Amino acid sequence: MSTPNPFRRRGPSPEVPRGDVLASSDSYAEAQSVVNRLAHAGYSVTDIAIIGRDLITIERVTGRLTYARVALRGALNGAWFGLFFSLMFSVIGDSTSTIVLPAVVAIGAGVGMLISLGMYALRRRRHDFSSVQQVLASRYEVIVPTGTKDAAKRALAEAPRETS
Repeated sequence: MSTPNPFRRRGPSPEVPRGDVLASSDSYAEAQSVVNRLAHAGYSVTDIAIIGRDLITIERVTGRLTYARVALRGALNGAWFGLFFSLMFSVIGDSTSTIVLPAVVAIGAGVGMLISLGMYALRRRRHDFSSVQQVLASRYEVIVPTGTKDAAKRALAEAPRETS
């Protein structure tokens, strides 16, 4: 017997939209342009979906990590965190809390730097570079409800082309 999760969203479970493929493109911007043109033509776009197919993960290496870069990034993140808390204290507290603002920012920067350096030291030889990951699709399809493809094509033909 399982206990129901009170935090789970109610309603239908997510599923891949079904229908007819109106257009297929190599970029999301092109698929979005098709939907924009349909909207400008007055076509009901509420049941249209853009589906990304053949997902790939791309990791772009942005640089080499050093102790100095890790310390600076950790200090900046910690300073932002300290600034947030000091602003919250100044909103809630009295006028003396504005005097404490630089101290809280400095403490946040120090703690952030120490945590970042500790984490970097633990994984030093396994991950010596910084990178950014993104998920892209190799193909995007504009899906319209079954039986409405001809009407959508007519509306698309009547819609003015977008200029970029």
